[in-house]
Amino acid sequence: MIAVIRVRGTVNVNPDLTYTMENLRLFRPNHMVLVREDKVTKKMVEKVKDYVTFGKIDEETLAKVLAKRGRFEGKKKITLEFLKEKKINGFEELAKGIIEEKIKLKDLGIVPVLRLHPPRKGHKRAGIKKPFELGGALGNRGAEINKLIIKMN
Repeated sequence: MIAVIRVRGTVNVNPDLTYTMENLRLFRPNHMVLVREDKVTKKMVEKVKDYVTFGKIDEETLAKVLAKRGRFEGKKKITLEFLKEKKINGFEELAKGIIEEKIKLKDLGIVPVLRLHPPRKGHKRAGIKKPFELGGALGNRGAEINKLIIKMN
């Protein structure tokens, strides 16, 4: 699974890019979605790389984010009692199932968009208008996305 986080805002964005970000369910800055690693979604993410940051998420980070930021329809938090009803032993097992694509958030009634806090102590780099490779905050981070997610959780 690839975690995609919108970094930049909505002002003066090309309508084609806005449409693509809406299809990815990224309506506001600091929202995160999980997308599959297939050809179509990779092309969509590459198209909006100047407004988002993305990378491969690991199970531990996903479990922490779901425990703190995961919500049902109606903004109710995910509880361990609910997971027990669905025969899932905990957030770690839920995260593993999501990454292996055995479990879908939508099937459980969980909102697919995770609203994150702005990164604590800022992005600490050259800003949100430059790519990650040049010291900025945008584009492909690879495994470094997990550190950013922890800062934003």
